[in-house]
Amino acid sequence: MALMPKRTKHRKMQKGHSAGLSKAGNFVHFGDFGMQALERGWVTAQQIEACRVTINRFFQRKGKVWIRIFPDKPVTKKPAEVRMGKGKGAVDHWVAVVRPGRVMFEVGGNVTPVEAQSAMRLAAAKLGIKTRFVNRLEQV
Repeated sequence: MALMPKRTKHRKMQKGHSAGLSKAGNFVHFGDFGMQALERGWVTAQQIEACRVTINRFFQRKGKVWIRIFPDKPVTKKPAEVRMGKGKGAVDHWVAVVRPGRVMFEVGGNVTPVEAQSAMRLAAAKLGIKTRFVNRLEQV
């Protein structure tokens, strides 16, 4: 089951612009450790799910994981070998727009900082953007 909104006001969306820094979700709120984006980009629903699975597998049923981003932007694509024109393509997948500073994942519970960092490092390999490990105690 892929992450996507239950319903939206409009089926298709324009690309938009992703300038500037993250306006919200810049600090670790729920857990003790987090993964913060250092670059801007689109994170797909598949990438988010891959990160979730990786973190949960690493912890082996201990600790808790919070996903702080949600893919609410539809990305359209035209079928292969179709001529230009004839309107916008069908919705292909969903993405979350991520700007620098956004905390994307948090972990907490009975996990050590070393375990949390290892899990976040494995999950970060699944993403197409640079990230860093953040600690709740060390944030500004």
